Amino acid sequence: MSDFTAATDPFALFASWLIEAEASEPNDPNGMALATVDADGLPDVRMVLMKDFDESGLVFYTNYGSAKGQEILANPKAAALFHWKSLRRQVRVRGPVEPVTDAEADAYFATRPRHSRLGAWASKQSQPLESRFALEKAVAALAAKHAVGEIPRPPHWSGFRIKPTQIEFWKDGAFRLHDRVVFRREVPGEGGWSRERLYP
Repeated sequence: MSDFTAATDPFALFASWLIEAEASEPNDPNGMALATVDADGLPDVRMVLMKDFDESGLVFYTNYGSAKGQEILANPKAAALFHWKSLRRQVRVRGPVEPVTDAEADAYFATRPRHSRLGAWASKQSQPLESRFALEKAVAALAAKHAVGEIPRPPHWSGFRIKPTQIEFWKDGAFRLHDRVVFRREVPGEGGWSRERLYP
């Protein structure tokens, strides 16, 4: 889109930008910085991979026992940032978070490489680890246990969906005169979006 600030549908704009990022980014165009807060209100941020998106929101998967899992379960709100350096663009998303359905999580888990599925069982994500060998030993034990047949999804491993109430698009401009437009709505999935251009 020549003038993205004139767009009226943020999901369609995001989809078109993601397609361009997939063609130009060297790796992980679906990587996003995910921000949550802990019990003390201290922000926490880490990179995760968005695995799906549509008009209902952006989906990522994790161990529910991880720091991000525990923080979201306690305070189901989050912000995410996509930064596509090759395109000099970024997209910011904010909104409430909800768990995906078991059917969604099962379907995605089944697409993961076998070793990744074993890793989901073996890793006590965010917990202290005595050594790399201890992790590799746990994976080997699970590989022997599941030598034949499918590996079921662990009950502690699933996904979350960020349901945007705000999506902001930013594009680099000469002399730091960037272009920014923000879309907002009060309730996720309901009503139209308001659109506002912002000073850089």
